[in-house]
Amino acid sequence: MKQIRNTHAKTEILNLILNSETALSHTAIQEKVGDLCNRVTIYRVLDRLEEEGKIHKIVNVDGVVNYAKCHNCEKNDHHHNHLHFNCEECHTVTCIENMVPDVVLPKDFLVKSYNFVVSGICANCVKSQF
Repeated sequence: MKQIRNTHAKTEILNLILNSETALSHTAIQEKVGDLCNRVTIYRVLDRLEEEGKIHKIVNVDGVVNYAKCHNCEKNDHHHNHLHFNCEECHTVTCIENMVPDVVLPKDFLVKSYNFVVSGICANCVKSQF
């Protein structure tokens, strides 16, 4: 069994994600942590945090992977079947927890998870246009 260590980098990256209203890309995380750690360490920390059920991945419409905090997840047991909103103006990705799309598949198909991303203009960008 792999030993999970709590490092300063892991703590800082987790705090960044937990305190963010939107999902963060690897690039955004790297900019915020500065010289604390290199990009490879950030990837390793993100993988560990996902394995621990603390964060989840969202692939936006541009193919960029973003990371957001988990709610009620456990190690290797994620529940993120909610809508993710990708803003075309500011490029933020936001979890919309109270929107759960109904997915109906043909007989003998079993849904385990899905990544549902809707693209448009977020409320902040709409307000700034007026």
